[in-house]
Amino acid sequence: MRFALWLIGLFGVAATVALFAGSNPGTVTVFWPPYRVDLSLNLVLVLLFFAFLLVHLALRALAALFALPIAAERWRLQQQERAAHEAFLEAVTHLMSGRFVRAREAARAVVAAAAAPDVDDEPPGKQPASGLRAGLSHLLLAESAHALQDRATRDAQLPLALAADAGAAPRQALREAVMLRSARWALDDGDADLALKRMAALPPGAARRTQGLRLRLAALRRAGRAQPALEAARLLQRHGALPPAAGSDAVLGLALEAIAVARDPAQLQAVFGQFRPTERALPEVAIAAAVRLRSLKGDPRTVRQWLLPAWEQMVALRSSGWPLPERLRLAQALAPGIQAIQGIEATGFASAWQDRIEAAHQRDPRDPALQYLAGLVCLERGLWDKAEPLLREAAQATNHPAFQRSVWLALAQGFEQRGEPEPATTAYKRAATVGA
Repeated sequence: MRFALWLIGLFGVAATVALFAGSNPGTVTVFWPPYRVDLSLNLVLVLLFFAFLLVHLALRALAALFALPIAAERWRLQQQERAAHEAFLEAVTHLMSGRFVRAREAARAVVAAAAAPDVDDEPPGKQPASGLRAGLSHLLLAESAHALQDRATRDAQLPLALAADAGAAPRQALREAVMLRSARWALDDGDADLALKRMAALPPGAARRTQGLRLRLAALRRAGRAQPALEAARLLQRHGALPPAAGSDAVLGLALEAIAVARDPAQLQAVFGQFRPTERALPEVAIAAAVRLRSLKGDPRTVRQWLLPAWEQMVALRSSGWPLPERLRLAQALAPGIQAIQGIEATGFASAWQDRIEAAHQRDPRDPALQYLAGLVCLERGLWDKAEPLLREAAQATNHPAFQRSVWLALAQGFEQRGEPEPATTAYKRAATVGA
């Protein structure tokens, strides 16, 4: 179809020219004394057309001749660009494949190629790409040197990468990339404070990205700052950057670290109060906080108040729904407060916990954790005939060394209260040999 249209158009032009040229009586006369030249108008028009075409071709030829040096320069820089690109890909490939020496050499070639100037008539839009290329080449060389533990080369390339002359948006992205990698290098060197300092130099938006949060979490954990690390882990978990199981484990571990570093009861209560309700309800967190508060001579009421959610979970799930080690740990955490319940605390608060322990033991009498607690309650009430069989049965129901040791110590104290030194000595020996 297109060929037919071109053919019709060509015939139309030919017909128009034939009509015009065939009936054109015009004449052009040129006077050149003593000569006179008469030319037809059609011939003059044809000569003018060919003259214009000849001048145009001549000017094009002269422009091409004068542009040869620029074309040669552009070709040379194009070859350099290709060589730099190939070296860059080679360096990345070697770095990712673990060939760090080759990666460093290829990165040095990239740096040398990136130092070549651009041509004078380079389009403005490509100038930032040149600066970005230079910055990435320095970053790649620094990364290769870091993999080889060449800290001198790495530290020398860091300011060069930051000083790369890129455009506004590329420069910002390049700076963020360099700062993130430098923070990772400091973390690999074991300098968590330097890593946090470099992370602090990032814009807030970059610091809250997944990569920034992961680096911040690792640096805070290395620095022993459990509470800020817990906030970073929560953000990563909220953004879905951690698998559910790994996120829960990370939050749990950091909560336990924050509890362990508390130095006094007030600090521990402040840390525990900053936990979310779901975190405070975790048995591991509640038990660890209660044990730590008791070791810091904290309020026994607060200890049992923290343990109450875990106790309610254990009682609701019964022995078939809660792991036995967790049940035994909870019983051991509650055990030191039994004497305080019976002694110095208010009657209402004491009787509430007594009722909880007795009701739970009646519903699940074969649970060693509840047998132990019920035996302690009977022991404090002076009901030795009920306490002794409960404690002995709890000691024989499990092979958990720490729990068995606690049960035998309770039996030894009961024998001492009754004035029976020989059974007390035997019980102490059993407690000392558990797990040996």
